[in-house]
Amino acid sequence: MKIISVGEVLWDLIGGAEHLGGAPFNFAVHAKRLGHTVFFISAVGEDERGERILRRMERMTLATQYIRRVKGHPTGIVTVALDGTGQPHFTIHRPAAYDFAKLTDSALKELQSQHPDWIYFGTLFQMSPQGKALVRQIVETNSLSRRFYDINLRVDGYEPHLVCELMGFSTIVKLNQEESTEISRMLGFPKSSLEDFCRRAARQFDLDAVCITRASAGCALFLKGEYVEAEGYQVPVADAVGAGDAFAAALLHGINAGWRPAEIADFANRVGALVASRPGAIPAWSVEEAQALAAKRS
Repeated sequence: MKIISVGEVLWDLIGGAEHLGGAPFNFAVHAKRLGHTVFFISAVGEDERGERILRRMERMTLATQYIRRVKGHPTGIVTVALDGTGQPHFTIHRPAAYDFAKLTDSALKELQSQHPDWIYFGTLFQMSPQGKALVRQIVETNSLSRRFYDINLRVDGYEPHLVCELMGFSTIVKLNQEESTEISRMLGFPKSSLEDFCRRAARQFDLDAVCITRASAGCALFLKGEYVEAEGYQVPVADAVGAGDAFAAALLHGINAGWRPAEIADFANRVGALVASRPGAIPAWSVEEAQALAAKRS
């Protein structure tokens, strides 16, 4: 696949250590690890943290030509507090450089010439007018690309009308179980099962797929009329930061490959579990390790 991932890149501050992160960036790294070509679009400040991001991207062989250097705004940071189960709670410091990401006309044309298969985006980045306008610009200039919306609701980082608008021009939507409750409230859905939520959302927004993650319990996936639930993998959790982003990359990998829904859901659960078992949002992992995790269960 060729994938455009657009949104925040930042440093997660966890227990006194800095870990490179931001959901769209994490997704880009994990998708590249799965063998796909990724064009990542964001911005960093003219500061030491921004320099470190660019150097890390170069070492990962993740292209930096669509990363803007912004004067007057710092590279993004998020303070992360982990609860007793390793689940993260975020304090987002804004405005940050990524809020001012921008593409030139020539860069837009260059991206369009790549004929990207997918465009990935989230909610947080589009809370800024510049971010929202940039995503719209990318979508409009790549009208044949399918769209993956990873909802990722953060405290004070979303508005109901924005979430509904983004669901309305998406192909696939991914969210967690708590977010499904919040979105049911937004949309006036009655309290019901995960399957009913998926079917209602897919019907209302004309979605090909809806996926709900359930932490260690696994996930639910509705894909082109078929609904499955897949059991999670029990691993010692280092921290869950980035696990959902790795899951998203594995989910899209399986969907694009045309796998059966049960196979897609199981693979995404395995990749998410591997990342949760290691510190930071983008730890090293391999497909072979994901396969070994399945072998242990059997």
